[in-house]
Amino acid sequence: MQNLLRTFLAFTCVAALPLSAAKPKSTRAAAAPASSGPRDIGTVYVDPADAISINITGSPGLVNIAAIAFNSHGKFRRVASNGAYEFRFTDAGPNVVRVDVIKAGQAVLSQNVSGSSERNALFRAADVAVKASSGLNGYFASKLAFVSERSGQGRSEIFVSDLFLGEARQITHDNAHAMTPRWSPDGTKLLYTSFFKSGFPDIFQIDLSSLQRTSFVSLKGTNTGARYSPTGGQVAMVLSGEGNPEIYVSNAQGRQISRRTRTEGVESSPCFSPDGTRIVYASEPGPQLYIMSVGGGSPRRITSGVSRYCAEPDWSRGDPNKIAFTEREGRGYQIAVVDLSTGLAKTVSRAPLDAIEPSWLPDGRHLVYTARSAGSRRLCILDTETGKSTTLGSVAAEKASVWAP
Repeated sequence: MQNLLRTFLAFTCVAALPLSAAKPKSTRAAAAPASSGPRDIGTVYVDPADAISINITGSPGLVNIAAIAFNSHGKFRRVASNGAYEFRFTDAGPNVVRVDVIKAGQAVLSQNVSGSSERNALFRAADVAVKASSGLNGYFASKLAFVSERSGQGRSEIFVSDLFLGEARQITHDNAHAMTPRWSPDGTKLLYTSFFKSGFPDIFQIDLSSLQRTSFVSLKGTNTGARYSPTGGQVAMVLSGEGNPEIYVSNAQGRQISRRTRTEGVESSPCFSPDGTRIVYASEPGPQLYIMSVGGGSPRRITSGVSRYCAEPDWSRGDPNKIAFTEREGRGYQIAVVDLSTGLAKTVSRAPLDAIEPSWLPDGRHLVYTARSAGSRRLCILDTETGKSTTLGSVAAEKASVWAP
């Protein structure tokens, strides 16, 4: 009887949840311009008027990597020479990169930056250059956890990589459908949902150093959407063991599980506020987005009048007033951001195909999202202020989660 119940709830949960679980076929793909060759889906090129012009010099290999990074940043525009700033990146030893920030021929900053590899050191050094020239926090040294079928087994597995899909490694070998990986605050563990072993959606935790997988929550019904609080002391998740998919909160070990919502709709995608006191989530009908206290209580709807479909919220750590989410626009989907200080929301992506599954980068301006067509998935970086979108490589990937050092 329990297996029959889990089968029924697994079907209904996947059918009812937002895009992170159920992917309706895109109608935007049919309207996209025909192409005789490969192209980066979802890429939008924007040259903002207030962009800072930069020229990048130094060791050739480092220059090439730095160019990839800065091409994704909406605040900078690369020029061949005579930029407002020169960023010089040179080898300074094993896994050490020297960065010189030069303005009008004068050094603004010179610093040696170390990393876990030369590539990582370069991204960290580039973040230093961003801060020195613009005052903005950098995001290049961030890491991704994402879902891909690149293992060739026909099953989606979890991978981690740097922000630009370099140094990627496969983390799970479940040979079962995996989804929604989420980083622990210290970057040492992941929570994810998998159909491993039981054939039903359960929540697992995996240690990234040992790759040891442990069952986190495996109850009757569906167990999905687990996400750490900012301190790592609590985990929010969606469980349906009591009948309806509702929001629950546990401790860091998946114990002391307590129910937080009681509705007739389907709840999904819980995400803690940066201070850990509130949770934003999606709920039917619609769905729409709601905020409630981490202890439960009456929720407050935050997407009135935005769209009849708002899902997959992600609360920005870099700007606590911003929550990004997926909205239905026309016959497709785009990324929108609601500003809690004003209550206003706006569409920030201009993808020619579906833009879904946003995950904020640490600067509170850029985010990573999935660009989706009928037969393809790619990860992209979006500048939410200009709409500039940059495709991250050619690897088929989706459902990214960002971790920043």
